[in-house]
Amino acid sequence: MGFSSARLKMGHVLLLWILVCPGVTGAIEPISIAVGMAAGFLNRYLPNYESILSYFYERCQPEWISFNQTGLKTDLENRLFGQHLASRIILKSLNDFMSNDNPKKPLVLSLHGSAGTGKNFVTKLIVENIYKEGMKSKNVHFFNSFLHFPHHSPISACKTQLQQWIKSSVSNCERSMFIFDEMDKMHPGLIDSIKPYLDYYDELDGVSYRKSIFIFLSNDGEKSIIETALDFWRAGRNREEIDLTDLEESLSFSIFNNENSGFFHSSLIKDNLVDFFVPLFPLEYSHVVQCIMAEMKIRASKGEGLPDLDVANKVAKEWRYFPKTERAFSSTGCKTIESKLDYYTSNKIPRHRPPRRAEGSAKLQ
Repeated sequence: MGFSSARLKMGHVLLLWILVCPGVTGAIEPISIAVGMAAGFLNRYLPNYESILSYFYERCQPEWISFNQTGLKTDLENRLFGQHLASRIILKSLNDFMSNDNPKKPLVLSLHGSAGTGKNFVTKLIVENIYKEGMKSKNVHFFNSFLHFPHHSPISACKTQLQQWIKSSVSNCERSMFIFDEMDKMHPGLIDSIKPYLDYYDELDGVSYRKSIFIFLSNDGEKSIIETALDFWRAGRNREEIDLTDLEESLSFSIFNNENSGFFHSSLIKDNLVDFFVPLFPLEYSHVVQCIMAEMKIRASKGEGLPDLDVANKVAKEWRYFPKTERAFSSTGCKTIESKLDYYTSNKIPRHRPPRRAEGSAKLQ
């Protein structure tokens, strides 16, 4: 490293000396020598500059963008609770897609579930296990329907801007990711403007979109997801028995026919361009406890006490659950855990009964 650095510096000095002080080398054809040395210097050292820049500044290269399958698997197992189906679909689809050097189309995932089930959280896990810079990566593009596509804006202008943004981004990096949050709040018809980029085209105007990833997040379909989970609960069946075939058709149907959704009669669904509709189920009492324990472990790593299962159970019992009579699922998922944990660890824990399962159901741990 020292020898190469010394040669690089010597090349800098010699080139600068020749270009700035041509009179010193006048006896040996200064112009031809200067040009020749400049060309030789650039040919020899420019690649080193590129390597140095790619070390410090994000580039569309494997050093900055690569899929960590083991990391994602570990994160899904240890940080995402109660979502066996989402974990399985996401891990397999990403592994298949990222290991394919010549995919036929972009990967398109649509995540659905009620608030607090982990749609944004699992998306963050995906990003962190592909992009070295995580959500700060310039190749990860996050859109919020309220912020980026307000309903008072002309839909035609939104369509044009969205198309331009995606084309420009993928032109710069084929491994770009686009995340659309709150699809249920988006203009119906707007998302169809990006259909060509999600389709089976090798290129469009010289740009290939086949290695990009599109992720949609939505509360759409939560009713069918909750009904399926509740049916299993009432039957005393383990939710891990739920398979995608149990609700994929009803989920896509309800999304497609929701007049207030950005997916209403969308060509993305009609033409089967969404690879997977990924359901995220409402969380049970035991999952809330796991969320609280995970937060306590994070605090313990910062020297803020130790995880305490008794405290976690006491806090979880204070959560709101539904249906009212059965109290099967958390009304807010794992949201507000930090603030509630702050409150209840100050020994202000009122006594309430824990949620109970339907008669004949397995006891929660």
